[in-house]
Amino acid sequence: MAKQSYFFFCLVALAAGLLGATTDGAKPKPSHYSKPFNRSRFPAGFIFGAGSAAYQIEGAALEDGKGPSVWDTFVRKNPERIVDGSTGDIAVDFYHRYKEDIKLMKEVGLDSFRFSISWSRILPEGTLSGGVNPSGVQFYNNLIDELLANGLKPFVTLLHFDHPQALEDDYGGFLSPKIVDDYVDYADFCFKMFGDRVKHWVTMNEPNGWSIGGADGSASTSPTEPYILAHHLLLSHAAAVKLYRDKYQSSQKGKIGITIITNWFIPKFDTTADHKAASRALDFLFGWFVDPVICGEYPKSMRSLVGSRLPKFTEAESKMLKGSIDFLGVNYYTANYAEDAPPSNNANYGTDSRANVTTEKNGVPIGTPTVVSWLFIYPNGLRELMVYIKEKYNNPPIYVTENGVAEANNASLTVKEAIKDGTRIRSLDGHLKSLLKAIQEGVNIKGYYMWAFLDDFEWTSGYTLRFGFTYIDYKNNLRRYLKYSAYWFKMFLLA
Repeated sequence: MAKQSYFFFCLVALAAGLLGATTDGAKPKPSHYSKPFNRSRFPAGFIFGAGSAAYQIEGAALEDGKGPSVWDTFVRKNPERIVDGSTGDIAVDFYHRYKEDIKLMKEVGLDSFRFSISWSRILPEGTLSGGVNPSGVQFYNNLIDELLANGLKPFVTLLHFDHPQALEDDYGGFLSPKIVDDYVDYADFCFKMFGDRVKHWVTMNEPNGWSIGGADGSASTSPTEPYILAHHLLLSHAAAVKLYRDKYQSSQKGKIGITIITNWFIPKFDTTADHKAASRALDFLFGWFVDPVICGEYPKSMRSLVGSRLPKFTEAESKMLKGSIDFLGVNYYTANYAEDAPPSNNANYGTDSRANVTTEKNGVPIGTPTVVSWLFIYPNGLRELMVYIKEKYNNPPIYVTENGVAEANNASLTVKEAIKDGTRIRSLDGHLKSLLKAIQEGVNIKGYYMWAFLDDFEWTSGYTLRFGFTYIDYKNNLRRYLKYSAYWFKMFLLA
């Protein structure tokens, strides 16, 4: 934890505007913080939180009766696919240190913590018939109770890429329709065990990203596999929502939704063709899942361009999907240019949208570059995306469930140097201001979750990237230090 004297220094530095400086020490423009900008400008009841995912933070990968997930298997079979060859076996040891971390969340002043449940920690074989792991159930009971005791709302994701390996071995996981019943049984168990205290449920995180790249992020070139995977994910979501609404919602008084990741897409050139390409790019990434859960059908552009390779919903499935969210979770990080592309002789998800997507135009990047090759800071894209959702989908309640930026894990920096994350502060400031503009334009936004509260295992990037408010000292017993951005956010929330 940060020492009190250091905390006082940070508050003084923040008040002086020093943390708005560029990372090379240049002073910010005088007007940057000339007007107060804090949570008081947002609607009453607006939730500010930070997020996480089970495999990325928990560790204890094979402890206390937990069964292997597909990620436990992947990192062992394919160590070369992880940039630093690491695993999430220990991650940042949240499983053992959650009380310490919740104290930090409370210190920052968060309203809520978004976390995911590891399916295989609760049901090691993935099914109720395979047995329940009491230690896993107890962990999540303890975590939820500790959050509530510290005044934080639990915002719970049922599935964040790490389904049980046993189901993958048995029938291919989400490539098989058999997964729907097992997923619903798992969801039912979670609603029963935790729903008396959890009032916000996310059925799954980024199923569109998962469908494109698989749980391991490797893009499929199959002409049909991404669409089949997406179809079964959507049917699993809809069935779980129906169960929740039929069996639990009236008594538990909770809300349930789904979280979709998307970039914002800008026509590369001001031509009719490129405007249409940007619209198709958004349909193929975002509308692919949002259209079904709101309207009960895939976007028209997908049905037209993918044709018979796109699975069809039965009338009953379409009815079950339509309106199957109480809120829409949106993960937004960056924007892209989209340019019209001709039909390809190699039909697959990557070519079907007939849009070439790039991060620069005429050699100029679309936003502020970061250490992540695909992530350019473009805050106005968040506002434009929110307004687009309002206008196209009849203004559903929205939670921005992820938004953030990373630094490189630079081993040459001292802790005192590494926690000075001015880029994250500027990104937060810009995105929150864009979000406020969207709210002022009438978008029904209910909350914002920064990604992530803790530095963590960033999937195939391993520990080479740091997305957290909280610095993890990997060299010194995983000691925690709040970064400058955490104190900036604390002042934003306390004002």
